[in-house]
Amino acid sequence: MRRSPWATLLVLALAQFVVVLDVTIVNVALPDIQADLNFSPDNLQWVISGYTLLFGGFLLLGGRAADLLGPRRVFIAGLALFGVTSLAAGLATDPGLLIAARAVQGLGGALLSPAALTILTVTFAHGRERNIAMGVWGGLAGLGGTLGVVAGGVLVDSLSWRWVFFVNVPIVIALVAVVPAVVRRIEAHRDGARTFDLVGAVLSTVGLLLLVFGVVRAESSGWGSLQVSGSLIGGIVLLVAFAAVEARSPAPLVPLQLFRSRALSVSGGSLALNGAAFLSMFFLTAIYLQQVRGDSALEAGVHFLPMGVAAIVGAIVASALVSRIGTRTMQLVGTALSVAGLLFLSQAGADGGYANELLPGLLLFGFGIMWVGVPAQIAAVSDVVHHHAGAASGVVNAVYQVGGALGLAVVTTMSVTRVTDAVADGASQQAALVEGFHRGLLVAAAFALANLVVTLGAPQLRPSADEVAEASVAA
Repeated sequence: MRRSPWATLLVLALAQFVVVLDVTIVNVALPDIQADLNFSPDNLQWVISGYTLLFGGFLLLGGRAADLLGPRRVFIAGLALFGVTSLAAGLATDPGLLIAARAVQGLGGALLSPAALTILTVTFAHGRERNIAMGVWGGLAGLGGTLGVVAGGVLVDSLSWRWVFFVNVPIVIALVAVVPAVVRRIEAHRDGARTFDLVGAVLSTVGLLLLVFGVVRAESSGWGSLQVSGSLIGGIVLLVAFAAVEARSPAPLVPLQLFRSRALSVSGGSLALNGAAFLSMFFLTAIYLQQVRGDSALEAGVHFLPMGVAAIVGAIVASALVSRIGTRTMQLVGTALSVAGLLFLSQAGADGGYANELLPGLLLFGFGIMWVGVPAQIAAVSDVVHHHAGAASGVVNAVYQVGGALGLAVVTTMSVTRVTDAVADGASQQAALVEGFHRGLLVAAAFALANLVVTLGAPQLRPSADEVAEASVAA
């Protein structure tokens, strides 16, 4: 049976739309989740970082599974897992259950996304047709990220926070039902070493989880406590073991020779810091808007919307100009804009106006992060041999997710510590929250400033139209 490639694209794009939507839709629900399930302030960040850590940690494994088992099969499995865990998250009755559901939901996304991209690249021929398809796929994903904050606000205000998860279930059921009819079966790769390197994926992900746990518990337990020091040391040991496994594996998830490329190493560091600044800003501002300013969930979502629009515009402008301006110059400008946006936001008070205290910072930051993301994605694969290009792209995307989760853990710990100290010094809860917001944003700005230093070591490239199209989708 002949299947329309554009119907295939629609299914793939809708699936990616849901995955990206789920990253942003949850942020405006955080205060309601915290109140309903009695989350502590330092543990609330696990609702975000649990998802991003497993998504990033298993992203490369998902790509390998798609190659070895067939992308359509893995795509359906990822969709099903994503739907089941969305239902479980919506039904959660305590913090542990919600965090566990969100983590496994991230695993579902890690299976789904690379399989969808594999199907897309096989379905559409290289050149103009594939560029159009990738533009639609990436555009819908970007739209999901932008509309997620508003959709989350509508669901939380009209129904409850649980519906930011329940909304995924009927969409996933519909997609799973139509996949066999519109997505053709693609043969799995039969050549080469047939191994998933599951050990490598588990070692890296658990190691990162231990690092984040140690950082998060530092505020309540102290950096010198056995729990914190044991978690941090254990995380480092597992990551060292991961590097040893990858060095000896016949088919490693992360070919370590990739990091001989200065361009990939610098781009990976840049994207990790970009992710840390972005997730931290999003998390803190969502809490600030609702718990300090008194916004409803919908009002908070609408207040985020201009940032999403600025990011879309930033990606379009970056794609149009990067060949003329050059990747390093664009990254430096984007990083400077990100720092300026975060510093502007860090000056917002409890009673200040949105238009003059928040909007300029959100616009600067939203535009700036895409001027970092697009050229960094291009540079990451610029001097990697062709047969490693997919692995290189997967590495930098995984690093972005992992960097975001680690950065969020650091920022949350610093912010909560400041709130606790301010309350102990006699400040009101609202004033203490403002101080914590300011501290957290300054730490996020420090991540962005570090990115400025890292970017100085990036190569100056002027990419082709095809390279720009692929990087824009990834960013």
